[in-house]
Parts: sequence; structure tokens; C-alpha cells
Amino acid sequence: MPQNTELMNESTYYQKVADYYDEDARDFEERYWNNAVLQRIRQSFREEVKKFEFDNALEIGYGPGLDVCHFAQIFPDKDIYGLDISPAMHKHTESKARSLGLNNVNVKVGTPEDLDKIFPGVKFDHIYVFFGALNTVEDLEEIASALNDRLADNGTMLLTFVNKWYLMEVFYHLAKVDFKKAFKRFKTVWGGYSGSKILESKCLSPGEIKGAFENHFTIEKKKGYSILYPAWYRHRWVKKMGKRVSEFLWDFDKSLDGTPFWSLGEYALYTFKKKK
Repeated sequence: MPQNTELMNESTYYQKVADYYDEDARDFEERYWNNAVLQRIRQSFREEVKKFEFDNALEIGYGPGLDVCHFAQIFPDKDIYGLDISPAMHKHTESKARSLGLNNVNVKVGTPEDLDKIFPGVKFDHIYVFFGALNTVEDLEEIASALNDRLADNGTMLLTFVNKWYLMEVFYHLAKVDFKKAFKRFKTVWGGYSGSKILESKCLSPGEIKGAFENHFTIEKKKGYSILYPAWYRHRWVKKMGKRVSEFLWDFDKSLDGTPFWSLGEYALYTFKKKK
């Protein structure tokens, strides 16, 4: 595969991540539109972002541009920026924005460590990350510092992470006597969701996330996803269990917010406010 020379941060690790998502870009959006669970979770993330006031926003890990284009469309008077490690995803997103006639989208290729070089002089009112893009960074504390530098005073962030303590996944694989998969997320390096290709990433616990961000931010809200409701990669389960059961599980997950069980889902969502 050709090297991605556009990357601002040229570490070997980030090159591997970029190559992974370049390949993933080929049919990413097609797979997304065939996954109702993924769509539902994404929409919930979007609704959380809409609760914040901002004149500009930055998405880290914009992928095929579903969300930068969504927010640019519904907020035509706001500037929507994006940063992604994959040149293929960038090409797809730029094409989508052009086809929709969106002049308020500004997307670049790079890593969060280089935000000051990629968007020089820009301070963001709001930064958001959907579906765990920050699980594939080299140093989360360094990223927290970089985001703090680029966030405006009184700025906010909504960040989601692939969670280490996803107990339903542990129980599922233990029931199948597959100990390797049951404890896969607890390893130093998590291989990602695919069974055929490796994405060197790390599942993160609430303690690790708090430790990385507490010097610069206060946590305003925490929310878990797919605690009992099926994870996006088990979307076929939702069809099998029927609407009544799936709706009950979705609502039950919501009821666990504010309890210690919020942190046991597949994804963890945090809202942060910049410290003064």
C-alpha cells in the first residue's frame, strides 16, 4: 500500500493506523447504512453535541464525513472543522462536502498533536469525537494538553471512547469458553473489532481517561452505551429480539446513567469543560 505522505505526524504507529483506515474507507459508508444500531448510537451522540452552544466545532476522526457534513448542514452559520489520520477518508469527506455545496466545512489530514500546525490560530468552541478515535493515539495525556491549547476559553468537549470494562462482551465469550476473546480488551494492545486485520489501539477505563484529562478539564457528564443493548457489531441481535425487547434494553441503559453501572458498556461518553 502506498505511504501516506500527507500525515503531519510521521510516526510508524500512526502510519499503520492511517493504512488501516485507508483500507476501511472503501466500503465504510455502505456498511454503516446497513447497521441500524450504529445509526442509532451515532444519532444519540449527535443529540448530545447539539446541547452545546458554539460558533465553530472540531471533529477528530471524522471518517467518511457523516457528522461534519451533518452539522454543517444543520448549522450553516457555523464553521465545522475536521481532522482525520486517513487520506482516503479525507478524500471521501471532501467529495461529500462539495457534492452537498457545503462551504463551512474545513477538513484536514493529521493527528491531534499537530493541531496548532494544521489549523494555526484557530480556537475551537467545541471539540467532539465519535466512536473512539482517541483510542488510537500514542499518548492520551499529550493529546489532552493539545486539545486544551486549541480549545477556546469556556470551551467544551464531547469525547467517546471504546471502553475497557465492557462486561457483556466478557460474559458472552466466557459462556463460549473463549478466554482469549473474553479478556481481549484488558490487554495493553487491543487488536480492534476485525477478526482478520489488526488495529493497534487501546481500550480505556474511566480511571485512565480521568487521569489523562483532569489537569485541564472537569468532567461534566458521563454516559454509557450498549451496557445491555447490543453493541453495533451485534446489530443482527436487535432484529432477532424484536422492537419491544430492544427498546426496553435501550431505555434500561439510559436508566443506568448516574449509577456505577454506566461504565460497563461498549462505549463511554464524556463531556468536558475547560478549566479556568
